[in-house]
Amino acid sequence: MDETLTRIIRLPNPKYKRSGPKSYVYLLNKYKFSPTKPGPYVLGGKVQQKGKFGISRLIGGKAHVQRVLQKKSATDARPGDVPAEDQQNDSLYLCPVTIGTPGQTFNLDFDTGSADLWLFSTGLPRKTSTTGHNVFDPAKSSTFKKTPGATWKISYGDGSNASGDVGTDNVNVGNLIIENQSIELAKQLSDQFTSGVGDGLLGLAFGSINTVRPQPVATPVENMIEQADIPKSAELFTAYLGSYKDKNDPDHGISFYTFGYIDDAARAGQEIHWAPIDSSRGFWQFKSATASVGGKKMTRSGNTAIADTGTTLALVDDTLCQAIYDAIPGAKYDDQQQGYVFPSNTSVDNLPVVSFAVGGKEFAVQKEDLAFADTGNGTMTYGGIQSRGDLPFDILGDTWLKGIYAIFDQGNKRFGCVVRSDPTQDPSVQ
Repeated sequence: MDETLTRIIRLPNPKYKRSGPKSYVYLLNKYKFSPTKPGPYVLGGKVQQKGKFGISRLIGGKAHVQRVLQKKSATDARPGDVPAEDQQNDSLYLCPVTIGTPGQTFNLDFDTGSADLWLFSTGLPRKTSTTGHNVFDPAKSSTFKKTPGATWKISYGDGSNASGDVGTDNVNVGNLIIENQSIELAKQLSDQFTSGVGDGLLGLAFGSINTVRPQPVATPVENMIEQADIPKSAELFTAYLGSYKDKNDPDHGISFYTFGYIDDAARAGQEIHWAPIDSSRGFWQFKSATASVGGKKMTRSGNTAIADTGTTLALVDDTLCQAIYDAIPGAKYDDQQQGYVFPSNTSVDNLPVVSFAVGGKEFAVQKEDLAFADTGNGTMTYGGIQSRGDLPFDILGDTWLKGIYAIFDQGNKRFGCVVRSDPTQDPSVQ
């Protein structure tokens, strides 16, 4: 292994506050799906009048209906906008990345469900709050080059967005330097993006879903491969996602990524199970045609799943979701939480083993990760697995990923995993 390649430690965000509904709303926004279970959040139509001279000058033009995420009010039958405070706009874990010459360091969310590398920048309006954030200043980097005519915009289901200009610079990820990597500099951010402590996002999905226009740009991993920054034999990255609950385990709950090599200690001598991926949607998507709950196997013909490191929960179809919570004593669906909850005093022995297939082999969720967050009353816990609504595929986020060591083999278009050892299980939530 190249000695310059090293682990990139995934640091816990000390200001992150767990909330089941906020995390679910974040996913409704990210994937723009319609809920199939009752609750305050719905996908509705919103009329937008667009004039000939832009939205701010409504002269002529046409009205069109935009599908947006909305919130039902207890006092008003008409749904309205989703407040920024209703959404989980912060990241549970962040990774340090250095950009420019001399280097400016940023704490970024590594996200296999996105393909943009964007940052807070000095181009943001003065009215935008950047308190607590690291802000990229292109004028202070001798290697920065602006990309003429290139822009980017990320839009979410509630109508919020981030957008700006594009340039290139050197990006240092764990001592691995990617030259002339395209970086997207925010010049406009909705309030949802400024309330957390993260400084932006580093996308690890496929470049086909990159939002730069007029032409999408290569992702960091694509450039690592193109520039031979990582070995031809290991055109991959890996994710080992630990938990604060595991501080007394042998690995002390450490979390990290690697690029260009598989960590022997994390693999622990196990044979890697591989499944081919379908990247046509831009995601790390694989066949997942079975699942098991408490030893009972369920056939899910034609089902697929994506591995998403930028998601805290796992989302599956309603039939499987119901089966999971039917196996937990006292569990129920809570309309106000828009999710399944179960008694906080539930012991590990009363939690089922839940597993999802990766190709032809199932990998289990650690029992402690079936519990995600307190619902606010200290007696019920919001579950880590929830409904995917009308999405046609599962989203397997941290709830499931913390049970495996995940290998994203971009060069061979396959997803691999081995079981992550976690000898102690703590279903309590903080």
